[in-house]
This record gives sequence, structure tokens and C-alpha cells, in this order.
Amino acid sequence: MAYDKLTRDAMAARVARDIPEGAYVNLGIGLPTLVANHIPRDREVFLHSENGILGMGPAPAKGAEDWDLINAGKQPVTLLTGGAFFHHADSFAMMRGGHLDICVLGAFQVSAGGDLANWHTGAPDAIPAVGGAMDLAIGAKATFVMMEHVTKAGEPKIVARCTYPLTGIGCVRRIYTDLAVIEVTPQGLRAIEWVAGLDFETLQSLTDAPLARPA
Repeated sequence: MAYDKLTRDAMAARVARDIPEGAYVNLGIGLPTLVANHIPRDREVFLHSENGILGMGPAPAKGAEDWDLINAGKQPVTLLTGGAFFHHADSFAMMRGGHLDICVLGAFQVSAGGDLANWHTGAPDAIPAVGGAMDLAIGAKATFVMMEHVTKAGEPKIVARCTYPLTGIGCVRRIYTDLAVIEVTPQGLRAIEWVAGLDFETLQSLTDAPLARPA
């Protein structure tokens, strides 16, 4: 069966579509940072970075980087009119205090119940990277995950139960992959949409947890 996976930018644009007007949103390290480049120009969204920025804009043009203004992934960013930067302790107070509407995080695994594993694979030679993911996963009002549907080895990343150390339990509301958008519901996982040319049965075969069809 022939189907095209979404590019990373297409994934980011799909996530951006679901971020509402006026939302306060943290973008995690890695893939999620691309979302900043795809927020519609006519939509006011307040982008937050855990190292102490509120009001981030898209990535700067090549050659216009300000290396004193970076996100949590050490990438140069822009600051929109009215934006601010501040001590990271204040930033974590925002995260832990429930002041963020959405966080968008990458993941190694997401379970059928919305458990998130994104800081360590458990491998003895892997370098753990906790960062602020645990604070974000439980502090934001909604957690979105943005990731490839399977690993480079072809193993499902959406699983019945996470086998990697957990970041948060039951925290993920929606999963955006290069193949599909999947919602976490009290009844389990429900596929909302998937890429053209991919049938539901193939999507299910690439997912190690039962999927329901769209409502």
C-alpha cells in the first residue's frame, strides 16, 4: 500500500491547527519547537519556553540569530511584541502552577491510557534527560505528544503499556504522528484521521494498542 508520511513541518502545522486563540503553550525540545513556525499569523498564541521566555515567535531568519535569546533546546528564537524573558524559577512556577493551557512534547512511548515516557529509554548507555517534562506533563491543562509513529527499527511507539521509565501517568490527551492523529479517551485510543493512502487496518498494525475508528 502506497502512502506518504507527513514531513516534520507538516506534523508541526497539524499540531498548530489545534492550538486555539489565546492559548498559553509550551513547546518541548526537539520536534515540538517546529510548531512555532506554523502558528497562523492571525491567531494570537503565547508560546512559552521553560528556560524563561513567554511570547516566542518563529525561528529567526538565517543570519539574524541572537544567541542571547534561545529556547530550552538552545535554538535561537524570536520574541514577539509584548514578549518577556525571566528567571527559570518563575518559568517553572508557571508550569507547576497550572498556568499553561497546552504543552507539546516529544516521546519515546505513549500508552493506551495516556501514560508518557519521554526522558529515558532504560538502556544502560542512554543519557537520561528529565528537563522540565515531568513538570509540564502534569502541570499543563492538556498534553499533546508529537512523534514518529514507529521507531527507526519499525517498532510501535504507541503501546498498550509503556516499557520505558514514565514521565507522567494518564497525562496525554492527543498524539500527533507522521501517520495519524489519535485521541486518548476514557475508553481507549481513537484515531481521528490518518494520511491519504493508509487504511485503518495498516494503521492498527503499526500501533501496539487497540484503536477505535473516528466517532
